[in-house]
Amino acid sequence: MDTIEQYRQCIERVMRGYQSFGTSQKGVEAVLIIDADRSHFLLMYVGWDGWRRVHHVAVHVEVRGDKVWLQCDNTDLVVAEDLVAEGIPKQSIVLGFREPEIRKHTEYAVG
Repeated sequence: MDTIEQYRQCIERVMRGYQSFGTSQKGVEAVLIIDADRSHFLLMYVGWDGWRRVHHVAVHVEVRGDKVWLQCDNTDLVVAEDLVAEGIPKQSIVLGFREPEIRKHTEYAVG
């Protein structure tokens, strides 16, 4: 199995774990969207909180080239650390939600 496929499997395991947490809001569902052909993984919260519509991206991870791009992390989790614990090296993870100038000061890949 090649490295990119291993990354995809690691990401999917982490994201399925997050989905299994569910939500604390009645009427709101944790939805995992996987586009395997384009290597996008999204965890969203979708539903209704009383009269208010909930449609929120919690986590978006993308495999782009030979890197794993963490595009969005709107959680109180540390998604990058969970990806590392699952087997993806820090130098292969880009914190895409951070400004490029800031990325070079992290332990992760610049881009």
